[in-house]
Amino acid sequence: MSTAPLETAKVPAVLDVQAIRRDFPILSVRPHGKPLVYLDNAATSQTPTAVIEAIQNYYESENSNVHRGIHFLSQIATEKFEAARTKVQHFVNAQHSHEIIFTSNNTDSINLVANSYGSFLTEGDEVVLTHMEHHSNIVPWQLLRERNGIVIRVAPVNDDCELILEDFERLIGPKTKFVSVVYVSNSMGTINPVKEIIRMAHAVGAPVLLDSAQAAPHFTIDVQDLDCDFLSFAPHKMCGPTGIGVLYGKTELLDKMPPYRGGGDMIRSVTFDQTLYNDLPFKFEAGTPNVADAIGLGAAVDYLTGIGMDKIIAHEAELLAYGTETLNQIDGLRFIGRAKHKAAVLSFVMESAHPHDIGQILDQEGIAIRAGHHCTQPLMQRFGIPATARASMSFYNTKEELDALGAALHKVNEVFG
Repeated sequence: MSTAPLETAKVPAVLDVQAIRRDFPILSVRPHGKPLVYLDNAATSQTPTAVIEAIQNYYESENSNVHRGIHFLSQIATEKFEAARTKVQHFVNAQHSHEIIFTSNNTDSINLVANSYGSFLTEGDEVVLTHMEHHSNIVPWQLLRERNGIVIRVAPVNDDCELILEDFERLIGPKTKFVSVVYVSNSMGTINPVKEIIRMAHAVGAPVLLDSAQAAPHFTIDVQDLDCDFLSFAPHKMCGPTGIGVLYGKTELLDKMPPYRGGGDMIRSVTFDQTLYNDLPFKFEAGTPNVADAIGLGAAVDYLTGIGMDKIIAHEAELLAYGTETLNQIDGLRFIGRAKHKAAVLSFVMESAHPHDIGQILDQEGIAIRAGHHCTQPLMQRFGIPATARASMSFYNTKEELDALGAALHKVNEVFG
């Protein structure tokens, strides 16, 4: 399966984007009386009717708890819930459906690994991160450091926000016990050389977690080809609902890891003297799960695969090239993060205005971007800036919307120049 960077995709962009846009009711909203131009997809994507209807149908016709009832509704809900797990298994090409753990969000997935697998790490063991990590892949390891005395090593990036692979390799050694890296930078769009990272880590016996929140929506993921040990992602960034996350883990690792939380459904039997834990994946899914949003996730997977990830890759590559050219024409605009291998993210600053001022002017034009540190404060510090303005694209965006972005940025210069 292809994991090619967006700019090298060879498949012609044959999406019927206007037809696709009709699948998203929210795109008809007119903020401040202007057509909505939604370019904040790295924060959360929009939701197609198919996903909305799947969730609505659950509450209207199938609402019940799962795994515990023998009645009709419980059986239907359980079938739909587990069918969603199987869809996710195929989406990332996991070997077994029990390797797919449903969590509450991507952050929860990373915390599960840091707490559960992290319990095996002891004082002096090293965990390697990169300078471009989201806070959700920094703070859980800092909490583990406070508890277990681990050492966090941070691989640097160059001025284009590309991982300096030679420096990364120098950090890997006999004390390296875990590597946790972002697949695609949420703030800069950099696509990391994860197969090479995994090869280096495995050479010293260290497992690897890939934070794939920004990868799963934009290109095909094959966990068996990557040979990653863990992989997390966020359904709400790939046309699915909020309130649910995904963690993939290799069976042999999940089997030996202790539960992250205790309660119902993660047990086989309980006495006051001893508890026997359930099989995978239920060992890590304590309590009533988010059934409705799991079903919604399954519908989102169906929707994306129905469109074709190859077509999504090609269309977003075209948007990235066009958007880069359009914004290059704006006086005083400087891109932050110009990696050769990028997802469809344009992160920038302007001489005339602070990113928050840029965001406010664009909002008045109906254009939604993100302004701030994007939960990557160490990366902002690396580039000596407090924040960037970030336009992040999805397959339902158009070149006309990028033209509107360019026109609004000219207006920023007029207002603040």
